[in-house]
Amino acid sequence: MNSPPERSLNRGQVYVLGAAAVPMVAFGGMGAWGTYSNITSVFHRSATALGVVAAGEGATLVLALVLVGLTMLGQSAPAAVRLGLWTLPAVASLTGATVAKSVTEAVVFAVTPMAMCVSAEGMGLLARRIVVYRTGVDAEAQRRNAAVMQRLAYHRARAANHPKKKARNESELESWKLAKKVGAGDALLGANLVGVQRERMTTGADTALAGMFALPVTPVTPSAHGVTDAPSPLAVEDADEESVTPSVTGVTPPVTEEDTQVAAESEAAPTEPVTPVTPPPETPVTLEEIAAVAGVPTPVVGEPLTDAQLVVVLRHLRYTDDPPLSYRQAVAAFREAAFVGGEQRVRRAWGSLMSHEESGA
Repeated sequence: MNSPPERSLNRGQVYVLGAAAVPMVAFGGMGAWGTYSNITSVFHRSATALGVVAAGEGATLVLALVLVGLTMLGQSAPAAVRLGLWTLPAVASLTGATVAKSVTEAVVFAVTPMAMCVSAEGMGLLARRIVVYRTGVDAEAQRRNAAVMQRLAYHRARAANHPKKKARNESELESWKLAKKVGAGDALLGANLVGVQRERMTTGADTALAGMFALPVTPVTPSAHGVTDAPSPLAVEDADEESVTPSVTGVTPPVTEEDTQVAAESEAAPTEPVTPVTPPPETPVTLEEIAAVAGVPTPVVGEPLTDAQLVVVLRHLRYTDDPPLSYRQAVAAFREAAFVGGEQRVRRAWGSLMSHEESGA
């Protein structure tokens, strides 16, 4: 399926997201100021305190801006950037805990740099969600899924072809572990899967309802309604004359010599065998003829079809066999013949065809 169309943020969303970003930046700055004050109280030198803040909170801020920029460009962040967002604040915390003069100061000095770490992660996550909302593409989830699929392909090949049985067993187990991670956290993949299942359920329900409400049409025959063909009065009169006249008159016409000779010749002449006349085979109606009757251009394989052309193609495929094809058989023949048409349009065309047949019947 194609990715959803790009959406834009409305004014209310922009205000809310901006209001959420301001506290992140503010608390990150407060954490940097706190670290500066803590280091100044120990070393009594502003340059040393600024160096610690730059190495900890400053470097974390740089990585956070890099993460936000890459996310806004629809790209995933490298592993070094993601690792640095947690490593640098941890180093700053360890530095503060080391230079502290007491246990209480060590705890305070260690906690202070975490403000910048949380702010950086929050800004990166917010930027990522904005990009996913607007474009429908989650670059970070795609990166994770690509890494998982690469490892899964390697272990499947190793489990099938490695010469050592132990290695094959290890890769087999690792493959099943990796299979649980495929598609994890990918909202677009979940939405696409739900859409596919919804379309399948719709098709199944449509087929079931068509089978329930498509009433069979029984042709009207005279015997079915107790009606028999009565002979015409003239035929009855002629038959009565032929059967009654000889018995009434009792006169037999005289047999002449000419009649005797004609009868002898007819008996002596050999009778020729009568060859039954075979009716010519019925010529199936072609797609071009159906299109001409419908008044539409002849459908061409591989080219997009209009709704009327879809109905013409389905009608042609339905009556290529006796009994006529069902919906699934007709769709299979449609795909096999390489005609172009979406599933929903084909289903609507089939419904139109069935409605026309039932109304005609």
